[in-house]
Amino acid sequence: MRRFTLLTIVFSSTVAFLIGVMLAGGLTPGPVVSSAPERATPVRTLDRPAAGPAVFPGAVNFADVAERINAAVVNVDATSKTSREGRPRRGEDGDTPGRDFDGPRQGSGSGFVIDREGFILTNHHVIEGAERITVTMADGRSFRAQVVGADPAIDVALLRVQADGHLPEAPLGNSDRLRVGEWVCAIGNPLGYVHSVTVGVVSFIGRKLFDASLDDYIQTDAAINFGNSGGPLINTAGEVVGINSAISSRASNIGFAVPINQAVAILPQLKTQGRVSRGFIGVGLTDVTPGLQRALNLSVSKGAMVQDVSPESPAERAGLRPYDVIVEVEGRQVLNNEELIRDISSRQPGTVARLEILRDGRRHSAQVKLAERPLRDRSADGLEGFGSRPPRPRLPPPTEVPLGVSVRELDRSFVGRLEIPDTISGVVISRVDPTGAGFQALLRRGFVIMEINKQPVKNVAEYQKIVSTARPGEILAMYVYDPTLSQRSLITVTVE
Repeated sequence: MRRFTLLTIVFSSTVAFLIGVMLAGGLTPGPVVSSAPERATPVRTLDRPAAGPAVFPGAVNFADVAERINAAVVNVDATSKTSREGRPRRGEDGDTPGRDFDGPRQGSGSGFVIDREGFILTNHHVIEGAERITVTMADGRSFRAQVVGADPAIDVALLRVQADGHLPEAPLGNSDRLRVGEWVCAIGNPLGYVHSVTVGVVSFIGRKLFDASLDDYIQTDAAINFGNSGGPLINTAGEVVGINSAISSRASNIGFAVPINQAVAILPQLKTQGRVSRGFIGVGLTDVTPGLQRALNLSVSKGAMVQDVSPESPAERAGLRPYDVIVEVEGRQVLNNEELIRDISSRQPGTVARLEILRDGRRHSAQVKLAERPLRDRSADGLEGFGSRPPRPRLPPPTEVPLGVSVRELDRSFVGRLEIPDTISGVVISRVDPTGAGFQALLRRGFVIMEINKQPVKNVAEYQKIVSTARPGEILAMYVYDPTLSQRSLITVTVE
């Protein structure tokens, strides 16, 4: 009993001692002490500025990023003697859209130096039609700039200035490595406030705005305003990953940038030719989806399906037809239509591409001599300074049929009114129920339904016969003509 009491007293004393030491701070974890002599801690006074905010491990300090790259960002002033005849503006360089001025036109944007020889990247729409271009550096120096080359298709222009000595250059990153949610910042001259910095994240990668076959825009919520056009979009490593190009007029936090990899890929042509030539075969394409595979009994689940063939195009001369599935180019597998278009666009006009196609379950080879890709009108709804699509035609009252789609005969009066080619036959959609399966599948009023599951639709009776016998869950592949785009396409509709 005495031994137990003694042990209890010793244990209690030890615990009490340890608690006392801890309260006194003797065992509180502290900083690692080096072997250097201890120095007195300075006392902070009112005339001594406090230290900046702490940066936690892994956090991004965009103050450092902006400080490193700001000197390479430039202001671009573009002046012409005459206006652009009231054409809508394409971007954010400060001019009023759609107005015509009798006097000189002046606009401004941004850009950035990409090498010490004075080459500068900006947007094509910033310098379009300009007769005098002035570039102002961050240090106040101004230079007359010359246009080396431009590519309206992706809205990129290359300028050059002659300067004494080397210019500060912006390091270029790899836009293919960007991820949604990654932090980025934009530097430019919004509304004339030079070298403004805004911060946000990557909201989406691969956004289609004007030309679905070429566009690969980075969407960001970093504030981009009028005057930011041509400025850099920068990642956390201080590298340029995009060229700020467009903003949405419907929201203040939706901006778009051209991926830097897309711009770098065309630099050799811009420097040597002043323009970009891209291969073209003249087909409308769509991906092979599970719905199309089921509806058309395709033996492949990947590839690019031909929807439309332009008259007198390389594709027509090579014998390509609607419903052909392009599965290989020069022996390399084609996974989707975007991949095929990029492959063909990267080839020079005049060269020959060997295509492997699947037609009616059999493989065929086709040799296609590429033409030069024509420029398209780059317009998109809801983007600042851009035009809008033409309104849909007004058609007579509907006659209800299944799928929530009303159709009527395609008589000659409709052909003339809607400017439908004589080669198009079928039934015209006069109404689409917004709660029906057709609306969900993007069938719209004014479309001409030419075929369903490869069966020609010549009149309303044939259309009703096909859709009325379709079972719930069955997928119908509708081959349609859109008169507003003068384009044929395949649309799959799941019967409810």
